Amino acid sequence: MNMNRAGRREWTGLAALILPTLLISIDVSVLHLAVPALTEDLRPTSAQLLWINDIYGFLIAGFLITMGNVGDRVGRRKLLLIGGAAFAAASVLAAYAPSAELLIAARALLGIAGATLMPSTLSLIRNMFQDPAQRTTAISLWMTGFTGGMVVGPLVGGALLENFWWGSVFLLNVPVMVILLVAGPLLLPEYRAPAIGRIDPLSVLLSVAAALLAIYGVKEIASYGFAWPAAAALLAGIALAVVFVRRQRRLDDPLLDMRLFAERRFTAALGILMLTILIAPPFSLLIGQHLQLVNGLSPLSAGLLMLPASFAVIVGLLVSPALAQRIRPGYLAGAGLAVGAAGFLLLTQVTTESNPALLVAGQVLFFLGASPIFVLGTDLVVGAAPPERSGSAAALSETGQEFGGALGLAVFGSVAAAVYRATLEVPAGTPAAVEEAARDTLGGALSAASDLPQATADALSLTAREAFTTGINVTGAIGAAILVVTAVLAVLFLPTAPDRAAEDTPPQEAEGDTPPQESAGDLQLRH
Repeated sequence: MNMNRAGRREWTGLAALILPTLLISIDVSVLHLAVPALTEDLRPTSAQLLWINDIYGFLIAGFLITMGNVGDRVGRRKLLLIGGAAFAAASVLAAYAPSAELLIAARALLGIAGATLMPSTLSLIRNMFQDPAQRTTAISLWMTGFTGGMVVGPLVGGALLENFWWGSVFLLNVPVMVILLVAGPLLLPEYRAPAIGRIDPLSVLLSVAAALLAIYGVKEIASYGFAWPAAAALLAGIALAVVFVRRQRRLDDPLLDMRLFAERRFTAALGILMLTILIAPPFSLLIGQHLQLVNGLSPLSAGLLMLPASFAVIVGLLVSPALAQRIRPGYLAGAGLAVGAAGFLLLTQVTTESNPALLVAGQVLFFLGASPIFVLGTDLVVGAAPPERSGSAAALSETGQEFGGALGLAVFGSVAAAVYRATLEVPAGTPAAVEEAARDTLGGALSAASDLPQATADALSLTAREAFTTGINVTGAIGAAILVVTAVLAVLFLPTAPDRAAEDTPPQEAEGDTPPQESAGDLQLRH
């Protein structure tokens, strides 16, 4: 019998760890529904409204590496509970913010507190579930909670906003965090690294500044096209990242242990995860626009048609651990990514007259096929790191996915926009101002067409919809090619042999905790 196998306490503790990830994902989406009500109440400027929406995600991404490292040093449970308490307090501040400035400040605090939760929960899972098969299952359930939050967020937010004021969407966080604060000390063991020195303040400053500048630059380019201020921010972020990496190589106790990248499983899994995440956000955005602006569906109808993809990824996350027991990780991830590529090939066949089901099918195939790499890749990244560095590894995984999503929006958004402008055929006689608006976006074209004579308006609307659809066809082909390459990389570089032995030495425990015991077989494997 393997003494490292988790028992009832660990599985019950996992439920407590899923709670904060559920809330973080709900907070990402629920604010979008509250924007009209809070705009009417607080009267923010356009710039303030952008910061209300964006600062939360920016600061989560910026502080992930720092907070993952803090958890390794002070204790992952302790940091989780401190972050949970701070998240609850910041939620109350946001709910009752009397001005846009205070709401921005509260959202900033929520982002910093949120950065403590993700790496803490994932690194605790790594330590609580020493058996690799159980750990894969635990990670799949953890990711299902995160995905489920994105699905139920709009539903819960809509119900609250239907009956209460906009601040109620933030107060939802408080009782959940209270449950975490009560259950955490009872169900979660403490883990911290045995002999890591003090945190280097300059490394913290460099990592936060590099992440914030790079992701800000990428998101600005994705949202508004190329502009020198955004490009300068991106280049400054990359330059600071280079300085950060060089400093880590010289420190005895680095904020990010660069030796992690010498482990092939770690580097390959992290890279493949980033490539896969690169594709997901932009295509959800493009498909949502096509359903509304080309197919003519209402926002509610478009949202309902995108639900099958959310359920597909949940199903995929839940079945991946069972499949991983029968199929080797590299082969399972590669096969799944090939299925995802087939989904993107369906997008190359979409026309302006296509049934929306074709778009839905492509999205479902992608998310279903990508699910195994989401689970196995995260498992490999966290499992390949030494136990004392699992917080840093978890934070790096989350940071990579945040940056991959932002970069994907910029790259694929730019490609789709370039194809749209290149293939748009503006009818003769269209006023110059209308043509300029039409070449900017599909929405601009449809809005501008409403002021034209009927025949010209119909011609402009048709060619704009066709140009936008061509953009989806081209980006679908590029996405399929990337997924094929990623599938090959998964087969070549991820493990293709079963890895079911407990490969880790038990981590150093905090005072008062009993270290997990090893079986004789585990000792033989290690020695």
